[in-house]
Amino acid sequence: MKLKFKTQAYQSAAVQAVVDCFKGQPPASAEAISYRIDPGRAKKGTEDLFSDSGFKNADLALTERALLDNIQQVQRGQNLPVSDTLVKTKVARVNLDVEMETGTGKTYCYIKTIFELNRRYGWSKFIIVVPSIAIREGVAKSLEITAEHFLETYLKKARFFIYNSKQLHHLESFSSDAGINVMVINVQAFNAKGKDNLRIYDVLDDFQSRRPIDVISANRPILILDEPQKMEGAQTLQSLEEFKALMVLRYSATHRTTHNKMHRLDALDAYNQKLVKKIAVRGIAVKGLAGTAGYLYLQSIEISSKKPPEARVEFEVKLKAGEPKRMVRKLKKGDNLYELSNGLEEYREGFVVSDINANTDTLSFTNGVELTVGDATGDVTETALRRIQIREAIKAHFDKEQALFQQGVKVLTLYFIDEVAKYRDYSQPDEKGEYARIFEEEYNLYLNEMLDLDETPYVKYLKGITPEKTHSGYFSIDKKTKRDVDPSIAKTGENKGLSDDVDAYDLILKKKEQLLSLDEPVRFIFSHSALREGWDNPNVFVICFLKHPDYSNEVTRRQEVGRGLRLSVNKLGDRMDHPSIVHDVNVLTVVASESYKDFVAALQKDISDSLSARPKVADKAYFAGKMVTTAAGPITVTDDQAIDIEFYLIQNGYVDKKRNVTEKYHQDKKNGTLATLPDELAPLGEQVFKLVDGVFSEAQLPEIGDDRRPKKNPLNANFDKQEFKALWSRINRKAAYSVSFEEAELVQKAVAVLNDKDAGLRVTPLQYTIQRGEQAEAVTYDGIKSGEAFKLKATETEVNRLSVHSAVKYDLIGKLAEGTQLTRRTIAEILKGMNVAVFAQFKTNPESFIAEAVRLINEQKATVIIEHLAYDPVEDKFDLDIFTAGLTKQDFSKAGDKLQRHIYDYVLTDSNIERQFVKEMDTSSDVVVYAKLPRGFLIPTPVGDYNPDWAISFKEGAVKHIYFVAETKGSMSSMELREIEKTKIKCARKFFDDINQRFASEAVKYDVVDSFGKLMELLK
Repeated sequence: MKLKFKTQAYQSAAVQAVVDCFKGQPPASAEAISYRIDPGRAKKGTEDLFSDSGFKNADLALTERALLDNIQQVQRGQNLPVSDTLVKTKVARVNLDVEMETGTGKTYCYIKTIFELNRRYGWSKFIIVVPSIAIREGVAKSLEITAEHFLETYLKKARFFIYNSKQLHHLESFSSDAGINVMVINVQAFNAKGKDNLRIYDVLDDFQSRRPIDVISANRPILILDEPQKMEGAQTLQSLEEFKALMVLRYSATHRTTHNKMHRLDALDAYNQKLVKKIAVRGIAVKGLAGTAGYLYLQSIEISSKKPPEARVEFEVKLKAGEPKRMVRKLKKGDNLYELSNGLEEYREGFVVSDINANTDTLSFTNGVELTVGDATGDVTETALRRIQIREAIKAHFDKEQALFQQGVKVLTLYFIDEVAKYRDYSQPDEKGEYARIFEEEYNLYLNEMLDLDETPYVKYLKGITPEKTHSGYFSIDKKTKRDVDPSIAKTGENKGLSDDVDAYDLILKKKEQLLSLDEPVRFIFSHSALREGWDNPNVFVICFLKHPDYSNEVTRRQEVGRGLRLSVNKLGDRMDHPSIVHDVNVLTVVASESYKDFVAALQKDISDSLSARPKVADKAYFAGKMVTTAAGPITVTDDQAIDIEFYLIQNGYVDKKRNVTEKYHQDKKNGTLATLPDELAPLGEQVFKLVDGVFSEAQLPEIGDDRRPKKNPLNANFDKQEFKALWSRINRKAAYSVSFEEAELVQKAVAVLNDKDAGLRVTPLQYTIQRGEQAEAVTYDGIKSGEAFKLKATETEVNRLSVHSAVKYDLIGKLAEGTQLTRRTIAEILKGMNVAVFAQFKTNPESFIAEAVRLINEQKATVIIEHLAYDPVEDKFDLDIFTAGLTKQDFSKAGDKLQRHIYDYVLTDSNIERQFVKEMDTSSDVVVYAKLPRGFLIPTPVGDYNPDWAISFKEGAVKHIYFVAETKGSMSSMELREIEKTKIKCARKFFDDINQRFASEAVKYDVVDSFGKLMELLK
């Protein structure tokens, strides 16, 4: 099985941000990159074995002013703080920072940046510097597995190697090869000097009496620092100077020192854009540690449509021999623990179940004792706590696996331990440690419950795996005894608490793809916590730390969960990232050794601290000068507009006195009930809200769920009604779309819009400002300090009609073809039809001309596509099991009352509008049955798959249309619907029209409504 890679917009944006900083740098010429490699003193007779011609990176041709202009333009385009200077260091004069959250493909991004810098500017020598062996091995693995993917796009492969002072022949090839060359080096290979002098600085006999560092630095390499915050020691920074780098690109989720920041994708962006897994927690709250009290642990509360809720509880039971043993039993209302424990005294006083509440997840006894799911009380020893954690991880694993098996997704659970002997005990005949024994006991108990279920493909899969084969340990291996051992662990420095065992990381990485296969029986993995940096397997769904982490010193909770944040892949290697289901499939469960409340509070604080660079205040100063992209093109927010935005926020209670964004704003946005923008802000449209979202507030922090709250939502009798089956048979068709139009039609429309006098192609000429000033008459010390020693007398803005970049050759047709995905021939036809005056603007500002032309042509392309869209049914249909198979558990504590007419007892709504819609629909006598359509019910469209909200069957004779598919939206104004949503809705209308014509005697009506009242207006 191989992991598949695809081009993703958010990663391309990170690449583009770096590449655009060097606009105007001419592609490298042969003269600029050729040099003679220092041949050193070779042994007699071997001189001709060594190449003397080398290829280095061409120097930067841009002036510092031009570089800074480019950097500022990129920063404005992303609404990042604008740098006022080029931040130089002793390592290099150009230092760019890229902030990317763990799990979003940071390594992929900088590898793609290498290819893109090579394609655009000819730079070919790169050194990736990493802080640890684990990251070094991971980067080398990434270079290996992405090679084929990048070969498809760039038609070349990068030659890469890990620096090893005993294999210096690689440096010879690194210097003499003209292609892309990448060296991966860990900081320990060059940051020790003096007594610990490393070979990289030595004149070596076996390297023709040369110093390796001199041969490396002659190439003027581009340094890429992965996790630079771990490489900021004085010794390291001094050593980096020796590389004589052309520039330094720094990639991290948590930069400690800021240079020129070019891109930001922080924890909040990653979560909101659904680029990482959602986090859920199973906490364990230990209440009272008195050894005499009765031991109780409430594991879960289970619901079913056939019987009242039951509580799964662990308590002590007296065996025949008189010894107590802890067992897990299901309890129902009225059960007496004293009797069930065979008369244990500790349960004599009032331990009779008085209530089991599935909404609040609580179990109450007649003596007043109340437990919430996850509570443990009585004699909770270290061993008991670890057993509970192991059991909880197994339960979480089975819950996920049952839902994801049908989708071909392998689920992995990762246990981190602090001592190998707890898993692998060589003093025992079977070599099983304490945790391995506990695991097998708990696994068998839960497996037996699963095997009692109906014989499904999943149950067959479970039967084919023996408990001994389903767990495995990944540890360091002693080279002499070949036994698993505790790894060597760094005691100080940035890598404190981590291991540098190459072999252990190698084993983990080698098995990465094998573990993703459903044919591989290993599903539960035990590893040493010091090896945690090596684990970034995308299909880790459950993480459990069977140790007390030193949160103050060694690891934060955010780093803990970081090991499992990557989005999962299925058995074909395809990423499970479809926007409609991404957070149903991708939920990471952390089994904590503290309470849910404590863990979540600390994790949210970690996330909040990492967002310190985000602005906190939504005032005029924040909005003014920001760049937004509207339908009419890029617009810079003026001072007047900034005042209007601030006033709008104050007026509607969306900011408080300090201009912090309020909970009300986020709630209204979620419910689709934001106050209408005033007319003066209409040109900016929803971009205003994008800017407000860029301001940090606590309400934005990702919601971290309690993993025990979600439960299965069983189907009820409505599902079997004939009316529902009739509705389903009319909408369950799958179809493929086709678009057929003449090229001439698109050319004609594009030419017309580009030449249009009012809405056509307009390029902003480059402007520059001249300011004249004089020294003030009386100059004071304070005046100089505050910058008031000079008085501004005049300001003039001049327009430059000839482009600064006019000397640079552009492949105009190529750029437009790339931006519009049209052929070069079609683009050439469009350009031929343009007016001379319109086309002449290209010289004034080529970049602006290309961007505007791409936007206008794409708009016309979208219009033509919708006009000529046709749906053709395929053989395949959606099965009824779409409502049951792979259905993940959900939290129904906020789902409201039990419903009468829905096919499930409860429904989860996304907004107040949906909540009200359900309330009225469920009580309407005209409605027979309705369903919230599952997220797997998708209609393909040219702008992405579309998932309608509701399918409704009405009483015959009561309304015009018996069968209805509805989309509920907070705003009906098509102005306020996003362009992409409008397009999807147009496509859905087309889909139902085409399906109705072919199949339905009684047509299915589709429309967008904002209330049940609006729906009834359409039907009556």
